Amino acid sequence: MNTTATVTVTCPHCGRANRIPVAAEGSPKCGHCTQPLPWIVDAGDDDFAEVVERATVPVVVDLWATWCGPCRMVSPALEQVARDLAGRIKLAKVDVDKNPRLSQRFEVQAVPTLLVLDRGRTLARQAGAAPAQVLRRWVEQALEDRRTAAGG
Repeated sequence: MNTTATVTVTCPHCGRANRIPVAAEGSPKCGHCTQPLPWIVDAGDDDFAEVVERATVPVVVDLWATWCGPCRMVSPALEQVARDLAGRIKLAKVDVDKNPRLSQRFEVQAVPTLLVLDRGRTLARQAGAAPAQVLRRWVEQALEDRRTAAGG
């Protein structure tokens, strides 16, 4: 586990580059304009607990494979959802071929398989690609169900 790993994200509001941690509490904000940043990271067998399960915001997990055409189609749509819902979610991409333990754990039968997790608990799951607006509604519904279950 590399607790100091970072990714560079360009702020969609002011255009500044920001280095943000792969694993952290809360959600990242731009160091220049303080707006929420889209949080898009890679995760795998060795760092999934740290990057995904310990996240304090819900995580959309994209279980994908390099050889999968629908995976390549859904990736930009998921990244758009991560930008649209910046500050509310984290997007973690998991290559199932390189991470067999996660593929087995989540019983991946087809890729892409998409999950919404809250501290490791599955809130929603679906297989297959969909347009950004459909994925956004799916994620927002999972977030709403989470709020309702939590009592507000």
